[in-house]
Amino acid sequence: MTTLVIGKSGQLANELKLLLPSSTTFFGSQDIDLFDQEALEATLVTFNPRAIINAAAYTAVDGAESDKENAFQLNALAVENLATFCKSNNCFLVHVSTDYVFNGTKGVPYLPDDELEPGSVYGESKAAGESFLQSILGEQSTLIRTSWVYSQYGNNFVKTMLRLMSEKPKLNVIDDQIGSPTWAKGLAQVCIEASRKREIGVFHWTDEGVASWYDFACAIQTLAIEKGMLSNKIPINPIPTEQYPTPAERPHYSVLDKVKTRKSFSTRNKHWYQNLSEMMDELHTTT
Repeated sequence: MTTLVIGKSGQLANELKLLLPSSTTFFGSQDIDLFDQEALEATLVTFNPRAIINAAAYTAVDGAESDKENAFQLNALAVENLATFCKSNNCFLVHVSTDYVFNGTKGVPYLPDDELEPGSVYGESKAAGESFLQSILGEQSTLIRTSWVYSQYGNNFVKTMLRLMSEKPKLNVIDDQIGSPTWAKGLAQVCIEASRKREIGVFHWTDEGVASWYDFACAIQTLAIEKGMLSNKIPINPIPTEQYPTPAERPHYSVLDKVKTRKSFSTRNKHWYQNLSEMMDELHTTT
């Protein structure tokens, strides 16, 4: 009996590779057909998995607005097929979702059982995946919502800011969208614990504390200069969302309440600034 990971190259999958046994099998898009139930079943059944961690997702928030079919394929249909396999093979499923399933107008941290009201195609596709998971595999799964994920791997806000700060004389960054950054390493740790404990239910996981994108950008620059990753400090100007229009609507306040998670899991997280500093140390040694 073993744990399998769906996803191979994303931020979460790369952190899982560092934490799980080297014998763990990771399935990339070339290794498994998530959209064909029979093909998926034939691939997975030979491993007789005890648990599956789904680290695969369509995460191009703006791209999803014009690519709805592919977003729903990976964020909803694939979840339906994985849940169906797990249901018939006594396999536990850990699935990761997002703060974008909420409308961002509540004004206080969102609870795991709050009503879903996504405002973008990306959010709608992730909410549909949640619905499939809950209806098919509610008592045999963990759903973990997260937000603002970053790591040394892949594309993310931290790495984009570092690049722009080295190229531009100044930056404008939105200051009226509030959430919580999340180091993918901590998210990977709680996913593994969920798979081993078979912790049933819906949970929220982010770094501790809250920030605006402007706060986050300022912290990135401060730490980068301290660590010698940047040589010059540039002006960072706070701007409202209306001055930086995007195809997809973002939630203005999407802080996730983690009280239930703290009670159910032994994995503990740190404030986002401390986690950001530690991640940037890792990034600095690999670049």
